[in-house]
Amino acid sequence: MQGHTTLKVWLVLVVVFVLGSFTGAFTIGAVTGFYHAMGRSDRNAPHDRIEKMRRDLNLTEDQTKSVNAILDETRNEYRSLRAELRPRFEEPRQKARTKIRALLTPEQQQKFDAMVAQQDAQREGDQKKQR
Repeated sequence: MQGHTTLKVWLVLVVVFVLGSFTGAFTIGAVTGFYHAMGRSDRNAPHDRIEKMRRDLNLTEDQTKSVNAILDETRNEYRSLRAELRPRFEEPRQKARTKIRALLTPEQQQKFDAMVAQQDAQREGDQKKQR
């Protein structure tokens, strides 16, 4: 019976890991695809895109300012949307963590908590980079 329980624990961990990997890959792919579709591959890209539009379209100074304002407004809308959606990802994540933690021994729980804290810190750092 002990072996059966251990197998279930490992199976749940693997399933959660795989689902988390797919979710992460999908999110990264979607965000990366969006940035590339918008012509944005790094932090200097918005400025580079505006400069390219100014040069290729021969924009006036007023047009350049207006385009810049429009793109700033759009960036702010995307930030708001990300902030609005972020909590919806948190609930399933916490639910899975609670279920996994319940399967673990006290020693495993300590290690699991440390792993979770490290993942959260990394995710927070990644989110700050996006802002």
